[in-house]
Amino acid sequence: MKIEAFTDREATAFPGVEGVTIRWMIGKRDDAPNFAMRVIEVEPGCQTPFHSHDYEHEVFILQGEGVIKDADAQEHHIETGSTVFIRANEEHGFYNRGEGVLRFICMVPHVEGLEPVGVGETGDVC
Repeated sequence: MKIEAFTDREATAFPGVEGVTIRWMIGKRDDAPNFAMRVIEVEPGCQTPFHSHDYEHEVFILQGEGVIKDADAQEHHIETGSTVFIRANEEHGFYNRGEGVLRFICMVPHVEGLEPVGVGETGDVC
């Protein structure tokens, strides 16, 4: 069993992405065989890149509000307590439209080259 505060893991900035950090909370280094849990924070007025992945991921909004854009450029409101399921290859981007930090859990399957091996290494944005 592993129990720790999310602040015990280093928040790593994404290169070239202003105002977005990631904390790899649970993953292969913790002997989790199937999934990785990440906490992503987006500062007010900032956003993740519009992108897609070859894998699904599940998101739970812990704090804040904003929108997630889909492939049709439609904006869907998200706020504390919202859940989001993103299918494999579905284009998306998270945008913080609130006044505080947009913080969310993002669960992804283990994908070769995505998960960091050591502290301070980064993987893909949510």
